[in-house]
Amino acid sequence: MTVSASSEFPQSAAALYTPAQRARRDATRWTLVQGILAPVQFLVFLISLGLVLRYLATGTGYEAATYSILAKTLILYVIMVTGAIWEKVVFGQYLFAPAFFWEDVVSFAVIALHTYYLWALFTGSLAPEAQMTVALLAYAIYVLNAVQFLAKLRRARKDEEART
Repeated sequence: MTVSASSEFPQSAAALYTPAQRARRDATRWTLVQGILAPVQFLVFLISLGLVLRYLATGTGYEAATYSILAKTLILYVIMVTGAIWEKVVFGQYLFAPAFFWEDVVSFAVIALHTYYLWALFTGSLAPEAQMTVALLAYAIYVLNAVQFLAKLRRARKDEEART
C-alpha cells in the first residue's frame, strides 16, 4: 500500500502540525482565547499558591486561599472546555488528538484533583489543611501540565522556523 502526501498528515515525523492543521490553528479565534487564558490561569495559580502556602504556614487566610482555589478551578474548567473546542477545530476531535494526547491525559489528572478538592470543600469530608494539601497536589500536576504545553509551543515554533 502506498501513502500519498496529504495536507492531513505531518510532512515529517517531527512536525507537530500538518499544513492544514497549522492553517486551522492560525485561523481560529480559539487559538487567541487559549493564548489569553493560559497566562491568566498561571497568574491566578501563582496568587493562589501564595495564599495556600500562607494558610498552611500560619493558619490564617483560609477564606482567601479557598476563594483563590475556586477561581483557579473555574479558570481551569474554562480553559479545558475552550481547549477541547480548539482541538476539535485544529485536529478534528475534541480531546486526545495524537499531537496533544499526553497533555490531555495530564490535564484530566489536574481536573480530577481540582474536582476532588471541590468535593472535599463542599462536603466537608476533609479538614482545611487536607483540602489545601489536595490543592497543592493539583497545583504540582498543573505545573507539570504547563511545562508540557510550553514544550509543545516551543516545538511548534521550531517547526515554523524549520518550515520557513
